[in-house]
Amino acid sequence: MKRPDFVTLRLFVAIADERSLTRAAEREHLALAAVSKRISDLEDQTGISLLYRRPRGIELTPAGHAFLHHARLIMTGLSRLDADMSEYRVGIKGHVRLHANTSSVIEFLPDDLGDFMNRFPQIRIDMKERLSHEIVAAVRDGLADIGLYAGHVSAEGLEARLWRRDRLVLVVPQAHPLAETPSVALEQALDNDFIGLEQDASLQALLQDGARRFDRPLRMRIQVRSFEGICRMIDRGMGIGVLPLRAVNAERHGLRLATIPLTDGWALRELHLVVRDQEALAVPARQLMDHLLRCGERDPGDSPPALS
Repeated sequence: MKRPDFVTLRLFVAIADERSLTRAAEREHLALAAVSKRISDLEDQTGISLLYRRPRGIELTPAGHAFLHHARLIMTGLSRLDADMSEYRVGIKGHVRLHANTSSVIEFLPDDLGDFMNRFPQIRIDMKERLSHEIVAAVRDGLADIGLYAGHVSAEGLEARLWRRDRLVLVVPQAHPLAETPSVALEQALDNDFIGLEQDASLQALLQDGARRFDRPLRMRIQVRSFEGICRMIDRGMGIGVLPLRAVNAERHGLRLATIPLTDGWALRELHLVVRDQEALAVPARQLMDHLLRCGERDPGDSPPALS
């Protein structure tokens, strides 16, 4: 199959949107005869009929729907390419791909990245929120320059360093019997229904492991995708949960919640920064890595060890 040109791809998308050759021709500022010729040539190249010509307009064949899917992906990629290049034209000097887990995004990155972008306005940060095991895989596969993840997830073969520590607490409604308790072990709460994150989340795995140590089931009533969702459901009396203290403080405005320190050793959690090879990092990524580690070192009690 001869590769279709970008004008034809854009035209095919317009036909699919408009369901009309005439309207697509008007939208793309082409003569109707030229549009018909391009689509006929495209069908000849593919050897497949892509359109049904109906009295009331155009419909896509099954092959046409498949072609449209790929055409949209290509056109979207071109748009992103143009956007990226336009940033370099107006002065963007670097691009860093950062993947971070939810705790990092909510607790620390707003301040850390805000400071960095004020210092380096010409560096673009492409940040994605991901699960910790996905973050490690993305760094290993070269899809992310820097990852921020829960430290109990293995990052074997990569260069990982302690970045921050956060404290996990039991979160209950203010009227809950445990609300006035100065501290609590997870075992004391296992008779309650829990609200947590989806099963693949590293925090959820940590909580499940904690319950297994007591040979007790964790009664998960509801699993959601965000800390905010957990806090709101706890506020409504639907269960209790375990969350990072700073994340609860960020979400608790207007909610009737009590936070109780957990005495379990795993409740003091480490968040790590990971890269494939710090020596191979581009200068903008190295600048961001250094900035994030400095921010971590300013937190009381944080003293990151050397990369290993």
